[in-house]
Amino acid sequence: MTVDLNLSKLISLITSKGFQIHPDALVLIENIEQNVIYIIEEILEEKRRKNESNIIGSDDIRKALKHSHHPDIGKKYSQNDNTMNDIVSSFDVGINITKNTKKSALELVTNTKNNYYEYSPSNNIIYDVNNNVNSGEGVDGYTSLFRSRFEKSLKILSNRPDSKRIKKIGNIKQLFNQIRITSNPDLNSKEKIEETLFVAGLVMEKKLKKNSYNITIDDQTGLLEVSAYKEDLKKQISLLTLDQMIMIELENNTKRRNCVMKNLYSLDVPDRIPNRSNSDSYAVLISDLHIGSKFFLENEFQMFLSWLNSNKEPDGIASKIKYVCICGDLIDGIGIFPHQDKELLEKDSYSQMEHATNLLSKIPKHMKVFLIPGNHDLGRRALPQPAIPKKYANKIYSFSNIRMLGNPCMINMDGVKTLMFHGQSLDDTIATIPGLSYSKPSEAMKILLKSRHLSPIYGQRTPIAPEIEDMMVIEEVPDIFHSGHVHVIDVDSYKGTLIVNSGAWQTQTPFQRAMGITPTPGIAIVINLATLKPYQISFMDNYSM
Repeated sequence: MTVDLNLSKLISLITSKGFQIHPDALVLIENIEQNVIYIIEEILEEKRRKNESNIIGSDDIRKALKHSHHPDIGKKYSQNDNTMNDIVSSFDVGINITKNTKKSALELVTNTKNNYYEYSPSNNIIYDVNNNVNSGEGVDGYTSLFRSRFEKSLKILSNRPDSKRIKKIGNIKQLFNQIRITSNPDLNSKEKIEETLFVAGLVMEKKLKKNSYNITIDDQTGLLEVSAYKEDLKKQISLLTLDQMIMIELENNTKRRNCVMKNLYSLDVPDRIPNRSNSDSYAVLISDLHIGSKFFLENEFQMFLSWLNSNKEPDGIASKIKYVCICGDLIDGIGIFPHQDKELLEKDSYSQMEHATNLLSKIPKHMKVFLIPGNHDLGRRALPQPAIPKKYANKIYSFSNIRMLGNPCMINMDGVKTLMFHGQSLDDTIATIPGLSYSKPSEAMKILLKSRHLSPIYGQRTPIAPEIEDMMVIEEVPDIFHSGHVHVIDVDSYKGTLIVNSGAWQTQTPFQRAMGITPTPGIAIVINLATLKPYQISFMDNYSM
């Protein structure tokens, strides 16, 4: 196992699940050649089941090696128990573990108070789409994309007890057809239809009829239309987006000639207690600077940078800021919308990027900056987006404190999992779900959390690339969900996840005025990572909390 790659991925897996690992355990793991991921997953599952400490130690590794249920591990160590003993013994006495090996493992973690361990700043990335984009093409790519969406979503559904009773659409249709074509179905058919039936699929169509709300879902075996008659189910269907995954419980009524919905379940996120930092550190969340636009708030942003560099400000927060998250649309770009040139101070992207580079260079070097692209930035605009290409931002890449990431990504800020997504799909979500508006973007962000997908709707305003893997599925539940795009500050929470739309640093544009969108610019959202308490600091009139 290579420390730089595999061990870092393993650490990211462990932290994404809310656990930490002792350096001694890392050294032991480094000398195990097979099935390390499975061993760690068994340890995490055992600790959750027994509600044990969230620290993985060397004793946990030893125990897992002895009692693993994985067939390969069990076979390996049952045939020759000395193999495992040799590994453990070499760890205990230092045999076959070089100083460099132990040092390389220890460099991945740092000791903190109370014997807790947190990961070094170089290991803040839980996942980043940047390294996996451009992997699909054409119809085959989209086929793979939706197959991946279905499989990932089904895996999330597997956490529900009833998911084990899910039947394929093809089997459901065959069963109902057999009931319909005969007035005397055989005993097997009766027994099957009298059981509670569950089916899962992607939402293909919603149709509101006189007495029902019909929904058509799709899996790899076909399409199924299901009718809902109850008012609470109709309301649930109205809040679903197209192309998201759902699970339906069907009524077991053989007298009806159509499939009738008894209950409806979206993937959703579970109720949970979010992770918090062990130290009194802060993160600043901003987005949508639109540098180069006539409407960019240059003076207010300079005031924000001065505040970051201050040590004696009245509120005492700036000196505790450890992270800065910039959630896309660093520049205004070129050719994004018709007649954009009339709204630009800087008429080309290169001068805009140079201006942005000068501003970013003023962020204190002890603050870790995470920067993702938006739909106005240079590079691919289809989701998922790679990081802003290095050829356009070479100097920014040279800054030691700035990490250029893809859109979306998930980062670890002192143990707090933060999902960063610019928010392009909020346009489609707001346009298609009743009751949503640009004045309250957190409600649209909740819809994305409920669907466990950052851009579920295909074929509308949001361009989606034909990737082999659907990287927009929300597999890990974030502690903070950070977006921008709509230029309106909004902070809320949902089932333990802090939801933040961080507004903009651009005043109202002619397009926004025509659309009736009133932005809330010039405000930084600051999060206390120890409490997850948010603060709004406005720089529109000097600055105020």
